[in-house]
Amino acid sequence: DLCEIDRMRTALNRTPKLRDRLFTDEEQAYCDQRQDPTERYAARFAAKEAVLKAMGVGVGACKWREIEVARAESGAPSVVLHGGARRLAADRGISSWRLTMTHTHRMAEAIAVALGS
Repeated sequence: DLCEIDRMRTALNRTPKLRDRLFTDEEQAYCDQRQDPTERYAARFAAKEAVLKAMGVGVGACKWREIEVARAESGAPSVVLHGGARRLAADRGISSWRLTMTHTHRMAEAIAVALGS
């Protein structure tokens, strides 16, 4: 999935509560440490949309914060599901994830692959 960085910047500036609605406290702490946090927020938003698509569900099937992008010490991103998102994945036989993310100064991209048991 893709997310335009300027569009994310505009949305976050226009709607301050959006950050809390979309991103976990841990995601916010990571993004806000960066020179331009919006690049990281856009990549995480793209990842969350990619996860929803990989599960075969649409926006609104779970809360955005129930899909979390975590980072290993190596920097590798991973998907952590909570609550309703975890139940959706279990119902679909998804037991693990592969995630990759990248961004330029204009676009953020994420690819999520759902793996079964």
